[in-house]
Amino acid sequence: MIDIKDIKKSFGSLQVLKGIDLHIDKGEIVSIVGPSGAGKTTLLQIIGTLDKPDSGTVCIDGVDLSSLSSGKLADFRNRHIGFVFQFHQLLPEFTAIENIMIPAYIGGTKKNEAKKRAKELLDFMGLADRAEHKPAELSGGEKQRVAVARALINNPEVILADEPSGSLDSKNKAELHQLFFELRDKFGQTFVIVTHDETLASITDRTIKMRDGLLEDEKGKTD
Repeated sequence: MIDIKDIKKSFGSLQVLKGIDLHIDKGEIVSIVGPSGAGKTTLLQIIGTLDKPDSGTVCIDGVDLSSLSSGKLADFRNRHIGFVFQFHQLLPEFTAIENIMIPAYIGGTKKNEAKKRAKELLDFMGLADRAEHKPAELSGGEKQRVAVARALINNPEVILADEPSGSLDSKNKAELHQLFFELRDKFGQTFVIVTHDETLASITDRTIKMRDGLLEDEKGKTD
């Protein structure tokens, strides 16, 4: 599903990624852990096409991302990759359902179809009664569930999450972590999650450790 080969990335004189090789299977939930400055978020942004490597390749479902023009890359990102951020990044002037529908609009989905899909996702998230609420009227856990629904609206094969539970309390963290596995089981998505949360890392299919721009080691749930 995701093939990463010899990815290197520098910012000025600082080499953040020093040659990353990684394969992630379809339907796998993988956590990436390590100290601050290890390069975790930079790697996630490169996988998600939000940044480009200095060298190396990323292939998702057989597509070499470096071969795509900027327009085709943006279209690929919209259709095939969903993003979940630590602080949800919802637009405050829009309701929950409107926030969820935005990526569908960008992808050219008709309004009625986008709204139907958004309602289905809100129902799945247990938020059907919060559809017309704006972010300021939602709890932290509800905001993050709306953000997950937004990531799912275009049925992407890959979900990339950067510290998705970092701003949540213990109860909402546990619920969000369980939600990822329910989504994988229902929709078959592949999850790559950057996290400092040891509990989340311990329940993922595989935990990959990074340090100083390199993969240190990796561990499966049964190890």
